[in-house]
Amino acid sequence: MEGKKLYVGNLSYSTNESQLTELFSSYGEVVSAKIIENKGFGFVEMGTPEEAQAALDALNDTEFGGRTMRIDEARPMQPRRDFGGNRTGGFGGSSGGFNRRRY
Repeated sequence: MEGKKLYVGNLSYSTNESQLTELFSSYGEVVSAKIIENKGFGFVEMGTPEEAQAALDALNDTEFGGRTMRIDEARPMQPRRDFGGNRTGGFGGSSGGFNRRRY
């Protein structure tokens, strides 16, 4: 494993950051733990890549809070795609689209 940051998925919505920190601290230093509210996932940054690998190996596919966690190395954030064009939304435009008169 190259990185120190782990993606932790399939979490119970009641899981909080201190619970995640406590769980992962058995495998090394927890630099940070962040829960994405109302999404059921979060991120844990460990002190070293070796500690992150140990936590991943030990905790992936184990039950926590009544759910089976899915843990993987976190991927770097990708910039959001810009779909370009008309930002007003809706249908239509000069290259086709929905034509109300046709239907």
